[in-house]
Amino acid sequence: MSLEEQKTEVTENIGEVTNAEPVETMDDYKEELEQSYTKVNAGDLLRGTIAGKSDTEVSVDLGLHSEGIIPLAELSFDPQFSIHSDINVGEPVAAVVIKEDDGQGNILLSKKQADNLLAWEELKEMQNNETVVNVKINGIVNGGVIVYVKGMRGFIPASQLSISYTPDLNEWLHKSVDAKIITIDEKKKRLVLSSKAVALEKANMAKAAKINSINIGDVFEGKVDKITTYGAFIDLGDGLSGLVHISQISQKHIKSPNEVIKEGDLVKVKVIALKEGKLSLSMKALQAVDEAREFSREKFNYKSEGDATTGLGSLLSGIKLD
Repeated sequence: MSLEEQKTEVTENIGEVTNAEPVETMDDYKEELEQSYTKVNAGDLLRGTIAGKSDTEVSVDLGLHSEGIIPLAELSFDPQFSIHSDINVGEPVAAVVIKEDDGQGNILLSKKQADNLLAWEELKEMQNNETVVNVKINGIVNGGVIVYVKGMRGFIPASQLSISYTPDLNEWLHKSVDAKIITIDEKKKRLVLSSKAVALEKANMAKAAKINSINIGDVFEGKVDKITTYGAFIDLGDGLSGLVHISQISQKHIKSPNEVIKEGDLVKVKVIALKEGKLSLSMKALQAVDEAREFSREKFNYKSEGDATTGLGSLLSGIKLD
């Protein structure tokens, strides 16, 4: 090979080296290396990913030099908790360090302690946002039932369990309900919820939708539910009711609704006003229509079968024909 050819080959080789991928150095892994050797101490809150589980423990990938281990007893406060159904490999988890080394080179962790640290702040946020949570009733105690939210024990008083009265709380055991947090006391570890509040909201929304479908002039048959000095409340069924003011009960002047109706009576009413979700009803408006019809019948002397008794002969009787 000539000298010129050798120079050309050397130049090409240098070019190849220059265009090659950059060589990785330890500095490129500095962050990962520092993280893997991060010193952990008891009480530290760590975050990782569930790497595996058995009947007695959960392993956690912390991205450190050691793997984390959460024993079954440190997973949840919930007595209904199941390591098989409530823990999934690959999901994130937060845990507090109990021991830097469990004797087998692993970091011993507690999810329960982390839940306790993080739960109260989250629960306060849920209360402020009026978040609806679905909870399972796990126990019956004096005056209410026990549920768990974010692993924390909560209480639903019997009076806040349902819109309707429930004499036997055992009927609710193991059932799930939607509830809102109404009281939090972190110092006393007190958490109170209400499923009645959620049920009332749903009922009010359903009622509003029904009322919006009603038009002024609609006629209903309802039952007199309650009589007051100023009128009567009529139960229209399907959760709807309205007021017939005393002035709208009869065409005649009356001093008391009891002169015309009594509780339990079935009456026909007409919607005459709708304001702020309240129905104003009238019995008098339908009576006026009925009286007008009766007057029309009498005027033209209709028979019961609907044929007019006024014949052509009677109409012409006063007319002389030449």
